[in-house]
Parts: sequence; C-alpha cells; structure tokens
Amino acid sequence: MSKFLGYAHPDYARSLSEFGSPRFLPESKGWILEREIPGFDYKDAMGCYPVFACQNWYSIKEDLQVLENNLVSLALVTDPFGNFDIQQLSEVFETFIEFKNHYISDLSEPIESFVRKKTQYQSLKALEKIQVEHCEKPYDYSEDWISIYDHLILRHQLKGIHRFSRKYFKQLLFLPEIDLFLARYDKQIVGGHIWIRTKEVGYSHLLALTPLGYKIRAGYALNWASMQYFSGDLLWLDFGGLPGTGQIDDKRAEFKRGWASGVKPVYFCGRILNQEIYRIITKNKGIYNTNYFPAYRAGEFS
Repeated sequence: MSKFLGYAHPDYARSLSEFGSPRFLPESKGWILEREIPGFDYKDAMGCYPVFACQNWYSIKEDLQVLENNLVSLALVTDPFGNFDIQQLSEVFETFIEFKNHYISDLSEPIESFVRKKTQYQSLKALEKIQVEHCEKPYDYSEDWISIYDHLILRHQLKGIHRFSRKYFKQLLFLPEIDLFLARYDKQIVGGHIWIRTKEVGYSHLLALTPLGYKIRAGYALNWASMQYFSGDLLWLDFGGLPGTGQIDDKRAEFKRGWASGVKPVYFCGRILNQEIYRIITKNKGIYNTNYFPAYRAGEFS
C-alpha cells in the first residue's frame, strides 16, 4: 500500500465506519460509505467526509453504473485538488453545483509573500510564549487530542458526523497520512492541529483549541509552525472552507484568509441511481420542496 493517499486511503474510509460501511470503487480507486435508509430496506451512499478523493476521476462513471444495481443515490463533495474535468463530471452527476471555496496556500512561493502581515505578526507574537511540537507518533497523543477536541464540541455544540468519537480518532491517528501538531503553554497543551497529506498536498483536517488556547492565539502558532514544517516538502496546503455552504463571513473566514494565496472551489455532486425507489422514498416521507440531496435526508446534519 502506497503511503500518502490522503482521503483516498482505505484506512481513512474505515475510520468513518460509524457513519456507513466503506465500499471501494475499483475503477476510480476511491471510497464511499454505504448507509441504511431509515425505515426502508434500501441503501444509499455518500463520499467520505470532508471530501471524496480518488486516483482516477475519469473512471467514476463506470463505478456508478455498477452502483445502480444496489444503491438508491450517491452524494459527495469533490477534492479541491482532484484531477477531474468539470464538464465531464457535470454530465455524470445530475446535481452538480459549486459548493464553497477552500483557502489554499501555494508553497512554491515564500510564505512571507502571501501570508497577511497581520497574520504573521499574530503568529510570531504567539510563538514567543507557545511551543509547537510535531508528533512523530500521533497515536501516542490520542488522549491529549481527544481532550482538546472535547472543548471544540462544547464550544460549537457539534452534532452528527462532526462530533467525532474516540473510536474515530483512535483509528485516524494510526494512519501514515497523518501529521499532528500540539501547542503547549507553560507545559500545558492548549491546542492541536491534524493534517492529512498526499504526496503534494497537506489538508487541514481539524484544528482545536482549549479556552486558554483561544485566549493566547494558539491557532496562529499552530498554523505558522505547520507551514514552516511542510514548506519545501509539499506543494500545497488546503486550509478548508467555512461551515455549511461557506457563505459565513466572520472571524473564521478572516482567520483562514490570512494564510491563503488563493482559493479553489469544491463541488457538490449528487446522482440518483434508482429513480423509482428514490421517488417512492421521497413521496413516503412527504418531501416535495427542498434543494437538499438526497431529498429524503433533508436536515440530517442540522
């Protein structure tokens, strides 16, 4: 098994098994999660969170033809660095919309040339009192990370797939794709940042801080140290998008923009694989006017 497949690694799909049964797509070489449809003897599928990644986007049509035999629908969000043709993909998926922008950093350029001056200042000030450690064996720090993430759950009242379990993190932190950074203040852990990498791209997977970490701006220290660590090794960093449809313009947007040299869009893709069963389920649930896909799961992540 080649290292650094990122979100396309089979063990990443398996780490999400609480949310569905991992299924390999042999032509495109990606993974999806099959899910029971509550109240019905049918299944549908979604791409792995937060983005679907595969090695051969141009063969996904062949995979979908096979899925038509036993799934009702498929929904996924594209990898911002996916090597796909927009026109081709829009013909494969009935629902194909630009979902949100991800903030990205081009590491072929000097970091100081695009990171905002205010962000640089905040980072260097934070690093005067915060020590950032790159963990050589992330799993050894799983309990520390879980404790930090508990603060994020409380702060944002996270629910559903975003309220990741201990089991998920225990599996995730074993992956060879993982880089974990921890921030310490006076020997106390005040924040952490998990990255998932491919050979060329580092994806900011999760950033979490304690209340003290927010106060002393540990997020700046973690991001700056991460960028320094990856510079010269990776070509790109993906700091992700904003929650929901990515239209929120608040401190989170300002924070992400501060690190970015540009943006890349991600696309929401949906395809009905069994039209008859899809209509039956949607009609049974009394859902007629919604832009959500699949319609019968409207509100599932609210």
